[in-house]
Amino acid sequence: MSLNTSMKPYIEKLLEGKDLTPEESQNAFAQILQGADSHQVSALLVLLRAKGETPAEISGMAKAMLSACEAVHLHPHNKKVLDIVGTGGDGADTINISTAAVVLAAAAGCIVAKAGNRSVSSQCGSADVLEALGVVVDLSPKEIQQCVEETGIAFMFAPVNHPAMKHVVPVRKSLDIRTVFN
Repeated sequence: MSLNTSMKPYIEKLLEGKDLTPEESQNAFAQILQGADSHQVSALLVLLRAKGETPAEISGMAKAMLSACEAVHLHPHNKKVLDIVGTGGDGADTINISTAAVVLAAAAGCIVAKAGNRSVSSQCGSADVLEALGVVVDLSPKEIQQCVEETGIAFMFAPVNHPAMKHVVPVRKSLDIRTVFN
């Protein structure tokens, strides 16, 4: 996949009310994760939200994110691992339900590897909750693997597992609305 240097073609297409193909979405989000212009990132995220993100667009985004992540490789005998991810920024002013659900699921015997972050678009992220409870959240992928093996539960901190997201955090905070990243 070759990257364009500008997201203008995707922004123009979204302005016309058209959907991005999975390939276009993957290319656009790969650019975002490599530090694309923040104004163009804002425009793309807002236009996607206004139009409504399609499964194809989300699929392309997910592929770009998987390509850029620091993967956690669990042992093959851990075939069934649960991840309960909250959306953040839902505007409901609720407690961090996804984190509470993870603790409950682990207590019930499920193997859990929860992905999460500090608050970006809500009042309290899962990392904030877990740190308040004394959990060390910034584990490496190898330490996460070990934690799952030894305890059946681990937290995958977004800045460690998705370091490229550092380019998106300021945009998300500035927009202060739900985007496809939620």
